Amino acid sequence: MLKNMKKLLSESMKKKRFIVSVSSLLAFAAAGTAYGAYEVSKETVKVSLDGEEQVIRTHAKTVQEVLNEFNVELREEDHLSHELEDKIKQDMTIVWEAAVPVTIEIGEDEERVWTTLDTVQELLAFKEIELNEHDIISPEVDTDITKDLTVSIEKAFELTMDVGGEEKKVWSTSTTVADFLKNQNITLGKLDRVEPEMDQEIAEDSVVKVIRVEKVTDVVEEPISYAVVTKKDDSLEKGKQQVVNAGKEGKLEKHYEVVLENGKEVSRELLKKETVSESVNRVVAVGTKVIQKQVSRSNDSVSKEFYVSSTAYTANCTGCSGTTSTGINLKANPNSKVIAVDPSVIPLGTKVYVEGYGYAIAGDTGSSIKGNKIDVFFADKSQAYRWGTKKVKIKILN
Repeated sequence: MLKNMKKLLSESMKKKRFIVSVSSLLAFAAAGTAYGAYEVSKETVKVSLDGEEQVIRTHAKTVQEVLNEFNVELREEDHLSHELEDKIKQDMTIVWEAAVPVTIEIGEDEERVWTTLDTVQELLAFKEIELNEHDIISPEVDTDITKDLTVSIEKAFELTMDVGGEEKKVWSTSTTVADFLKNQNITLGKLDRVEPEMDQEIAEDSVVKVIRVEKVTDVVEEPISYAVVTKKDDSLEKGKQQVVNAGKEGKLEKHYEVVLENGKEVSRELLKKETVSESVNRVVAVGTKVIQKQVSRSNDSVSKEFYVSSTAYTANCTGCSGTTSTGINLKANPNSKVIAVDPSVIPLGTKVYVEGYGYAIAGDTGSSIKGNKIDVFFADKSQAYRWGTKKVKIKILN
């Protein structure tokens, strides 16, 4: 009996273990079927994140959920191939490109932008920034855009450049006069002057002048006048002169420092004088031999007599040389009796007798002595004043 019961219990236990095993197998099979169904329900999506591509299987319902799976934080400037609300579809390709910060500097103005564009040229076009051939940009327009890139633009402007008096229009991106001259390859001389000053800022329509300054030495030759030296000569008739030595001018060199601006003289300063050759005095012999010229009173007869208008003069009158037209030196012979006449009326050398004056010789002429008019000589100015102007009788002697 006991054996039968043990046998029955053993068979019952085997039967229970079989039931448990079958149940476990069925549960496992059910779980496997559920997992397989879960995996099958995923969509296959190709994702490109900042150039890195991968294929994923996802249960995400929207593009936003896919990006969330990769912890992608979107900026407004980022590039995304779809709208965030777009539904996920089998074999869909989602492209996301993150914008990078770029700084644009134009003169003193600065702007920070985010962009997904590829080159500097594309960025300039997008920002509607136009360049002319004289503008300077760094880096070059075909440069690829990278994170934190700085694009620097120097806008050119037109101004006037005057170098040495030659004026022309030029384009420049310089800020100061010194920078401008450097960029224009203008070399300054030691004395050159610049307007405005080198540290001054320039702008459109400015005028930059370079005045070429130079100092030169100018040597000027000037004559040294000779002196006239007279010496008495008793072998010469009184009133006559004879040149013994003609004399010679000397030569003087004056050295000047001349300042030229753009080739034109603006100042000169005398540095020194040098005598190249001395002058030689002119020597003149003056006759002292007195030859008496007397008018004969007894042997001469009167050939003609008539009335004339008379005036008086001295050897020291204005414009007078002191020597008559016939060579009589009145200064050396103050006691001479000489009258000035019109030679067409009274020939020069004629002996005359003038009423109130005495015997005399027609030995001089005058520009105002015309016709029946004479001018009588007095050594003393007061005598000439006393004579005045009067009508007198004159006798022409043979």
